[in-house]
Amino acid sequence: MERSIIHTEHAPAAIGPYSQAVRCGNTVYLSGQLPICPQTKRPVNDTVEAEIHQVFRNLRAVAEAAGGDLSRMVKLNAYLTDLADSPTLNAIMGEYFTAPYPARAAVRVAGLPQGLRIEVEGILLLD
Repeated sequence: MERSIIHTEHAPAAIGPYSQAVRCGNTVYLSGQLPICPQTKRPVNDTVEAEIHQVFRNLRAVAEAAGGDLSRMVKLNAYLTDLADSPTLNAIMGEYFTAPYPARAAVRVAGLPQGLRIEVEGILLLD
């Protein structure tokens, strides 16, 4: 099966040997997005709410570059440095997703790059 690499200037560029997303057939695997503004290349980390919104804006940009949108997301993995932020994550997710919601895992991690509080990766299914 042929793979195609997805890239957009509307989300932060990969900072290592990986792609923003890879499409394989009708499935797109989105790399983890951090709350980094693609224009300034700086973290958006004044509040956890600001971080979560930026992560979902970045995921939306990559999904759109792949030819889809967040409504086509089937699985999300959220990595949080503090699981006490889960209710905030849930509330903000409700602003970006409608039923039927994607499957999701939320995992506490010891740390994330640049001292950020959240990273989210996903799987998108296209028609």
